[in-house]
Amino acid sequence: MDNAENLTVAERIRQQFEDLTRAERQLANCMLEDYPVSGLGSITAVAESSGVSTPTVARMARKLGFGGFPQMQAQLHCELKATISNPINKHDLWAENAPGTHILNRFAEAVMENMRQTLRQINPVDFNAVAQLLSDPKRDIYAVGGRITRSMADHFFTHMQVMRSGVTLMAPNSNTWAHYVLNMKEGDVLVAFDIRRYEHDILRLAEVAKSRGVTFVLFTDQWGSPAGKFATHSLNSRIEVPSAWDSLVVTLFLVEAVIAAVQNETWDETKDRMKILEELFDQTKMFKKFI
Repeated sequence: MDNAENLTVAERIRQQFEDLTRAERQLANCMLEDYPVSGLGSITAVAESSGVSTPTVARMARKLGFGGFPQMQAQLHCELKATISNPINKHDLWAENAPGTHILNRFAEAVMENMRQTLRQINPVDFNAVAQLLSDPKRDIYAVGGRITRSMADHFFTHMQVMRSGVTLMAPNSNTWAHYVLNMKEGDVLVAFDIRRYEHDILRLAEVAKSRGVTFVLFTDQWGSPAGKFATHSLNSRIEVPSAWDSLVVTLFLVEAVIAAVQNETWDETKDRMKILEELFDQTKMFKKFI
């Protein structure tokens, strides 16, 4: 397993899922459903809540590359601490052991490693399925982000709205979200962005939308938003960098890769819409012409 020591427990599970036994897959699914809290009880409690035996829990921990269940649980405790860290704590953590190289080099290396780790974890089948969903003209699309990630939702919406009709950017204030859910039909797609310091409003929105038959697509981090339990597809990206803030560089990469895939799927319609849009730009003199 590539760079196993750098992987979260969830990433290890997703990477090795096909190699797990039926009972181990049942355990893995239960752990991912309420991750990482579901793995923090005793080995007996984890086994009982998942409907498997304690040897199954121990066996899967070893199969994931840990010395046993205690080592896997210690990793989960570290991850839980990381997911609730505030910007000051994150800054202090990396600053203690920051190398002497320039911040540009440190930041660039962290982003490149995030990209490498993310690409190792992304399942092309899931990625293609997301592109197919977003290309289906019978499905309306709703995009929403949180305090930090709403810029991702806005970027996603701006491009998707050019390529196809039926795309809505939900307002950032969650007290209006029920109005959008009112218009969602079964089979529509809700695309949400949620990274650590996960937002309760996103979780509640995902639950309500899912109950109405809406397909939920989630862009999240390496640990996975709690809203992932309602997601049909989750696209996870690495976000840690030498900063008090998390990085959305790799998340943006995934968003733009999805946009490119949808463009390829819908090019005939997209091309026609782009031509009309360019004519509208010319009529409104929106862009400066240099020739």
